[in-house]
Amino acid sequence: MAMKLTVWGARGSVPTPGAEYVRYGGDTTCMSLDTADGSLIVLDAGTGLRRLGCELIRKPPRRIAFLLSHAHWDHVIGFPFFKPLYRKGFELDFYGCSHAQASVRAMVEKTMQAPFFPVDLSRVGATLNFHERCGDGCGIGDIAVKRFPLSHPNGGTGFRIEEGGRSLAFFPDNEFTFDHQGGRAFQGYVDFCRGCSVLVHDAEYRPEEYAAFSRGWGHSVYKDTVRLGLEAGVERLIMWHINQDRTDVQADALLADARKDVEVAGSRMLCDMAAAGLQVEV
Repeated sequence: MAMKLTVWGARGSVPTPGAEYVRYGGDTTCMSLDTADGSLIVLDAGTGLRRLGCELIRKPPRRIAFLLSHAHWDHVIGFPFFKPLYRKGFELDFYGCSHAQASVRAMVEKTMQAPFFPVDLSRVGATLNFHERCGDGCGIGDIAVKRFPLSHPNGGTGFRIEEGGRSLAFFPDNEFTFDHQGGRAFQGYVDFCRGCSVLVHDAEYRPEEYAAFSRGWGHSVYKDTVRLGLEAGVERLIMWHINQDRTDVQADALLADARKDVEVAGSRMLCDMAAAGLQVEV
């Protein structure tokens, strides 16, 4: 059995309701990974986490592992609305090394602090376990997790998840052409992602958008993301962090242009735009 990836939200910066954003979805970053050993891993806790929680409470309580990339709002704002958090029988394990807060526990506690939210973390029903040690990797059941720094304001962590010879790399917010503290050179990301079955990576901007106003904001031009996938030899690229103003039609056009770049390179790499509800076997 392969790992199964499900996208619950891939929008960047802020949720975007509206008729123009239906097919790709308006929820912010959240993805789940069902593994062959029965583990459920959740990557980031944006508003897409709410929908995942609604699915989970329809089934018996279980243990859930969270990998949190960083503390910016669009990656944690869904956490207080995750229904299993309030149900006894669920056990939540938190892993991360984000460098954007004192600890993983502090990061999730802040999402529920007064006066911004009425229920604090000490009043939830689920059992919470915080794994605060920061290193190059960790284990979750039979799964190996490797960490690598994001190139992003305030820092953060990307992940490579490996099971049974298959691998997924997750870099939701990452900028190649600006020197953010703690980030790495482009070749470092190539080496870390080399040979991945699936690469999920920030591809927010077109070149002209990036040049006009967004350099240094922590996000990539889609052409650089495609180049990363090609040079790392990944099987499938899923472009992430859809700009909050990019409509479904505009996202279609960006995806078509990215696929042309892959075709021109003579590569067989599959290339997709993340969309809420997308499911992929890793």
